[in-house]
Amino acid sequence: MGLRPGDVVQEIGWDEDTDDDLRAAIEGVIGAEMLDEDTDEVVDVVVLWWRDDDGDLVDTLMDVITPLSDDGYVWVLSPKTGHSGHVEPSEIAEAAPTAGLVQTSSTTLGSWIGSRLVQPKSGRAKR
Repeated sequence: MGLRPGDVVQEIGWDEDTDDDLRAAIEGVIGAEMLDEDTDEVVDVVVLWWRDDDGDLVDTLMDVITPLSDDGYVWVLSPKTGHSGHVEPSEIAEAAPTAGLVQTSSTTLGSWIGSRLVQPKSGRAKR
């Protein structure tokens, strides 16, 4: 996931279905607990647990990029195909540019699929 010790990570969308092993692994790498949705700190990474019935992804992405550092990025984690709440990868791919982000990679993380979204370099310079 590209995380490093000392990264400040905000977690959004936690619920009972999230992967506690993955959460523990993230916190193990960064050496701290993830910050919750209400933090006012600048963050390096946002971990967004996203399910099909969670609302409008574009609106949520636009909200979650607000606290991101210039080089920060977002991991959108959605349930794998066949699991409750599955989100089509095309939905994430289409929402990203509308929210001013670019999808750079995706990976399987247990029963979740992770899509890494970054701010375009030209957008970073303007901030």
